[in-house]
Amino acid sequence: MFEYYDVAGTTGVILIVVTYFLLQTERMRSNSLMYSVSNAVGATLILFSLYFEFNLSAFLIEFFWLLISIIGIVRYFSRLNSVSA
Repeated sequence: MFEYYDVAGTTGVILIVVTYFLLQTERMRSNSLMYSVSNAVGATLILFSLYFEFNLSAFLIEFFWLLISIIGIVRYFSRLNSVSA
């Protein structure tokens, strides 16, 4: 039976896979805000599901995926500020 946290985790997986597909088909750029936000949201949803069904290796990859995505978001806004300055 699918629980609400399974739906959240599956949604996160779909979001990350679609984002990666868009990157590989050149419909999204890796330095775009949407790329980093999509990855961050996807990783957060997967981490949420892991709270209920913990798996250390899955937790570690999603934790670092989220951190790297946050770095991308910060860099995006840093570039935006340096262009407008």
